[in-house]
Amino acid sequence: MDLSLTDDQESVRDLFSTFFEKEVPSDVVREHEALGFSPDLWSRLRDTGALAMSMGEANGGGGVGLFESALVAEEVGRRVAPVPFAEHVVAVRLLERMGAPAALLSRVVDAAEPATLALSPLGSEARLVPAGAVADVIVALDVVSGDLVAVEEPPPGQAVANLASLPLARRALPASGDGVTVLARGAEATAALAVAVDEWRVLVAAMLVGASDRALELGLDYVKTRHQFGVPIGTFQAIQHGLAEVTPPIAGAHLLVAKAAWAVDHDPASAPRFAGMAILFTAELAQVVTYRAMHYHGGYGVMAEYDPQLYYRRAKGWPLQLGDPKHEYRHLADVLYGASAAATISSPNAGTED
Repeated sequence: MDLSLTDDQESVRDLFSTFFEKEVPSDVVREHEALGFSPDLWSRLRDTGALAMSMGEANGGGGVGLFESALVAEEVGRRVAPVPFAEHVVAVRLLERMGAPAALLSRVVDAAEPATLALSPLGSEARLVPAGAVADVIVALDVVSGDLVAVEEPPPGQAVANLASLPLARRALPASGDGVTVLARGAEATAALAVAVDEWRVLVAAMLVGASDRALELGLDYVKTRHQFGVPIGTFQAIQHGLAEVTPPIAGAHLLVAKAAWAVDHDPASAPRFAGMAILFTAELAQVVTYRAMHYHGGYGVMAEYDPQLYYRRAKGWPLQLGDPKHEYRHLADVLYGASAAATISSPNAGTED
């Protein structure tokens, strides 16, 4: 396995690094805090082809893998860009794999409006759907019928209030009728959703790595210029250690996410475990790094006019879209050891005698 970037992949990374640096200054993030979505930025991102790059060429996509989309996702995270990139990419990949009707595929490839994925199985209502406030196509598993469905419906355009300023929304999702396409049933539907959620884990992990990288840069820049007792606070040993010790884990997170994205493309059997590891590791790391960047800014760190709080809130909110982190740890244990073994390992009385 060679995870070094090819010339084409380096070009993708450099292109989108430049794109998001130019198009998403922090003022743009603040301007769209209420909804967590910028239609103008979405339109410009759509024009780059990034939203369809991992779809097959036969369906109008770029024909590359999730690895390349993960490179873009990292740049999304680096600028906390207000666009539902991860949600749209995994939704359209799922629709393509399940052989969605050509008309529906054409609309999502066009990407005039985002598509998204309800991460958890649902009945008649999906709660806190990622990008649910702005997506006009939602792919979801109906636990009552056992069907995987794509629902086309105008979005509410209003987000449920949340700390991370994400476009979350509750959506009523009919199991049949106009605008509802059944993509799969039974075990096939459940398996298809699981694959898509793993891809979401990988892309959000990439976003968290990008956010961590940028938060570290913000912290370093500030401690070099903020003076106390006549010297930059970056000369204080406690601050030096606090920033230095997160640098190697960020490098490790880059590698882990790359391995998870590679597994999705080349070794699907190993993808669930690497996707689970990636989202958990990067979520913990991002919270530590963004907290320290905010903390070292002192009172400025929590002020709306300064950037660290933008990163800290999203580092908290992005992974929580999956639900309680302890359930994600249990999911990873199930993947690694099997459900019964994981239950034994997680039991507080495991290995003890009565």
